[in-house]
Amino acid sequence: MGGNLSSPTSFLLLGFSSTYNAQVALCLGFLLIYLVTLLGNLLIMNLVWLDAHLHSPMYYFLGHLSFLDICYSSVTLPKILKDSFSSQKTISFAGCITQIYFFLSFGGSECVLLAAMAYDRYLAICHPLHYAVLMSKKICHCLVAVSWLSGSFSSLIQAFLAAHLHFCGSKVINHLFCEIPFLLNVSCSPNARFNKAVLYALAGTIAMGSFLLTLVSYVHILWAVLQKGAGRQKAFATCASHLTVVFLFFGAGAIAYLLPHSSTSKEMGKVLALLYAIITPMLNPIIYSLRNNEVQGVLVTVLPKKTIL
Repeated sequence: MGGNLSSPTSFLLLGFSSTYNAQVALCLGFLLIYLVTLLGNLLIMNLVWLDAHLHSPMYYFLGHLSFLDICYSSVTLPKILKDSFSSQKTISFAGCITQIYFFLSFGGSECVLLAAMAYDRYLAICHPLHYAVLMSKKICHCLVAVSWLSGSFSSLIQAFLAAHLHFCGSKVINHLFCEIPFLLNVSCSPNARFNKAVLYALAGTIAMGSFLLTLVSYVHILWAVLQKGAGRQKAFATCASHLTVVFLFFGAGAIAYLLPHSSTSKEMGKVLALLYAIITPMLNPIIYSLRNNEVQGVLVTVLPKKTIL
C-alpha cells in the first residue's frame, strides 16, 4: 500500500506557481473580481427587491441566482486571496471537506435553478394564457426549495465520502482550492474509485439532468417561436441573457470535469476552475444588466433616485 493509511491534519495547496510580483498581480486581480461579483450581484438583488416592475417569477429566480453566485464565489475566493500572500498555502482537513461541501452545494443548486429559470421561460412563451397559474408564487417557492435541497443533499453525500478517504503519501493538492477530483488524486484509499464513481454519478444527475431539462425547454421555445412568428424578437430577447449564462456555467464545468486530465495541463486545469468557480459568478449580473431591457430600465430609474436620497 506504500505507507500507513491516515487522515491528514492539513493539505498544501500549490495554486499558481509564480514570482512574488506575479502573486501580487494575481491577488489584485482576484480582489477586483470578488468586489465586482459582490457589488454586481447585490445590485441585482436590490433591484429585484425594490422595484415593483421586477416582481415576477423570472426576476424572483434571478434574485436567488445572484445570492447563489455570492455564496458560490465566497467559498473559494477569500481563501485564494489569503493564500496569495502566504508562503504556506495550507488548509486543514476539516476546512477542505467544508469547502468541498459548500462548493458542491452552491454549484449543484445553481444547476437546478438555471433549469427552473428555463422552465419559467418555456411556460411564459409557450403557455402565456396559463402562465400565472402554472408559475404561481407557491410553485416558484417550491422550485427554489428543490434547487437548494438537491444541491445540499448531493454535496452532503460527496463530502461524507471525502471525509473518509485515507492518505499515505503526498499531502499536496495541485489546485487553487479543495475539489474532490484533485483530492482523489492524492488519496491512496481503497475506496477512492468508489468515491469517484459516486462523484460522477451525482454530478451527472444534477448537472446533466439540469442541462437536459434546460435544453428541452429551449427546444420547445424555439419550436413555438418558429410556429408563431409574431413576437419572435421579444421572445428571444427574454431568453438571451439566460442562455448566455447557461452556456458559460455548464460549458466551463463540462470542459473541466469531462476532459481527461492528461489532455489538459495542470495550469490549464486551474484556469478552467477559475472560469466556472470565479469568473462566471462575476459575469452573470453584467450579462443580465447588458442584455435585459427591463433591468436596464430599472437601473436608469432607480439608481438616480437612490443617489439623490
